[in-house]
Amino acid sequence: MTEAQSIDQVQQMLGEQGYVCGRALATVVFLSLRLGRPLFLEGEAGVGKTEIAKALSAALGRRLIRLQCYEGLDASSAVYEWNFAAQMVAIRTAEAAGGADRAALQTELFSDEFLIERPLLEAMRPDENGAPVLLIDELDRTDEPFEAFLLEALSDFQVTIPELGTIKAPEPPIVILTSNRTREVHDALKRRCLYHWVDYPDFTREVEILRARAPEASEKLSREVVAFVQALRTEDLFKKPGVAETIDWANCLLALDVIDLSPEVIADTLGAILKYQDDIAQLQGSEAKRILDKAKQTLEETP
Repeated sequence: MTEAQSIDQVQQMLGEQGYVCGRALATVVFLSLRLGRPLFLEGEAGVGKTEIAKALSAALGRRLIRLQCYEGLDASSAVYEWNFAAQMVAIRTAEAAGGADRAALQTELFSDEFLIERPLLEAMRPDENGAPVLLIDELDRTDEPFEAFLLEALSDFQVTIPELGTIKAPEPPIVILTSNRTREVHDALKRRCLYHWVDYPDFTREVEILRARAPEASEKLSREVVAFVQALRTEDLFKKPGVAETIDWANCLLALDVIDLSPEVIADTLGAILKYQDDIAQLQGSEAKRILDKAKQTLEETP
C-alpha cells in the first residue's frame, strides 16, 4: 500500500502489521500523511510510540530510518561525519605515489566516497520506494541546541555540509518524533508537528493488542494478563508496566506453559513486567495475591 485514502484504511493497514490503534491516533497519522506534517507522539515509555513508525514503514513499504536520541547528541552526529581513517589512508597513498596535487587531493578527500551518512542525511536522499519513514526517537533525551537545529532541518527538509553544500530532500520524509516527556520539548518544534498523546490502552484494546502480538495465548490467559497489568498500573510504582511489558509477560507465560495466573507464577515472572527491584519487592508476599484478586474481580465485572 503506497498511501492511505481514509482514517479507516490507516487503522486497517496498521492492524495488518499487528498494531492495534484507536480512531484518534489513526486520524492524526492520516492527517500527517495527507498534509506532509511531522507527527509528534508523547506518552509513557512502552505504550507503542516507536512501534507506530515501524508498523507504518512496513505498511507503506518504505524504508525506516531511526535516529535514537541521547544526551549530548549534536548536529554532526545526526547528519554526517567524515571517514577519517579512510582519508588518512588516501593521504598516505598519495604521498607514497609522489606528491599529488594538493587541491585535487582535498577535493577527493571531501567527496561522497569518504562521507559517512547519519540518519538525517540518509532521510534526505532519494529512494526508489518513496520517501522513507524517519523516526526521531526519544527526543526529550537531547539538549535544546539540538532541538533548535532539528527545527531548522525539518522546516526546509535540507541539511548543509560545508565541504559539499546544501542537500535538499527531493521528497520530504515521513517524520515521526517521540518523547517520553522526561522534559518538555520546546513549543517551536511542537508547532511544526501534529501532536498526539499516546496513552495506556483501555482493557478491550489491550486485549486486542495481545491477540495480535501473542496470538498463541488463550482468551482466558490474555484477559487475566491484561487485567493484572492494568491493576498493577494503579499501584504506586516507580515505573508502571507498558504495553510492551504486557506482551513480553504473555510470551514468557506461554514459554512456561502457564494456563492461568496464580500468585506463585506471578512471583516467578515479575522480572518480565517490572524493571526496578523496589517495585518487585513491593509485590512480594501477599501483595501479588491482592492485586490478582482485584484483577479477577474486575474480570467478573467486565463482559
